Amino acid sequence: MNAYDYWSILQGALATVGVSLASIALGVPLGLALALIRWGTVPVAQRLVVVYVSVVRACPAVTLILLIFFAVPQLGISLEPVTAGILALTLSTAAFNCEIWRTALLSFERQQFDAALAFGMPRRLRLLRIVLPQVFRSSLPGLVNEMTMLLKSSPAIAVIGMVEITRAAQRIGSRTYEPLPPFIFALVIYSALVYLLVVLQRHLARTAPGRESRT
Repeated sequence: MNAYDYWSILQGALATVGVSLASIALGVPLGLALALIRWGTVPVAQRLVVVYVSVVRACPAVTLILLIFFAVPQLGISLEPVTAGILALTLSTAAFNCEIWRTALLSFERQQFDAALAFGMPRRLRLLRIVLPQVFRSSLPGLVNEMTMLLKSSPAIAVIGMVEITRAAQRIGSRTYEPLPPFIFALVIYSALVYLLVVLQRHLARTAPGRESRT
């Protein structure tokens, strides 16, 4: 491998990180919104969320990416590969995040929510000051684990023409007839990215509000 080969894999890493971060930034709050709908027992919306989560969780990332990339243009909407990749991964991770948030919400002591209501606290403040700080802390390990899974499933975007870490390593290996060095370098990059997510989790776990947020 020469310097250009390393740079090619690093460029693939930038694509992977960009798509993954965008999907995480959109998927985490979307998953929370879906979980709140289920937690709030909104009749029709709750059933729609259950169907959405069940279908998307059962769908492989590659299939979802291909479906969105080829199906959405049939509706007259043109999608670039990057947009299609972000949309597909966002929809996928949001379904898994929904279940992570919902599990934390189910373990939340709802009496605190009702007690704040008795004191006249608006619903929005109850969610922001009482529910979400505690739910976020208990959801954090699951959310970070889902982020790492999303990062490791990001090579699926290669099926619509995007060059990410694995695709770049594969191309270099095919050209040089030495597949081991580029894949080892790709593995090092993935390991570094996952390590950064673990460090972020530990930092957030130390700084996030804990039990002291209870009323």
